[in-house]
Amino acid sequence: MSELGGRRTAGRIVETEAYLGADDPASHGYRARRTRRNASLFERPGTAYVYFTYGMHWCLNAVTERAGVPAAVLIRALEPLEGLATMRRRRGGVADRELCSGPAKLCQALGVTGRHDGLPLTRGRLRIVRNPSRQHHAIKVTPRIGITRAADWPLRFLLEGSPWVSR
Repeated sequence: MSELGGRRTAGRIVETEAYLGADDPASHGYRARRTRRNASLFERPGTAYVYFTYGMHWCLNAVTERAGVPAAVLIRALEPLEGLATMRRRRGGVADRELCSGPAKLCQALGVTGRHDGLPLTRGRLRIVRNPSRQHHAIKVTPRIGITRAADWPLRFLLEGSPWVSR
């Protein structure tokens, strides 16, 4: 859920990828190398790790391990639920299916930028909240996508059959 830019937008997480830290060659924390760019990755669980990629896109991760262990989950896709008009405007009027169907797309739709790196995701204007529904969904596990190192590791998780996943 985001209340960034004075607008409330929200969605259900339907796709993620795990990055396991110092021993994961695809992780920004590989070999525990701490830099100014990845410093938030080494923070407490529930911290936003937002990074810039390809010189044009922001990506949102949730730090998952204790402070000092650089592991996180990339939020890859959302099912848009609230603030669709705002998301459409931020995304340039794309089809609803394309609003949040990728890590950069969802950051744009929610208004997430590098200014939000290091924020707690448990409170404030950008947060992840538990869905109060007790409904269970089938989870499909696949290899990660869009990376070259450790690309075959089965660390991509998505709601099976969801039309909102990235690809």
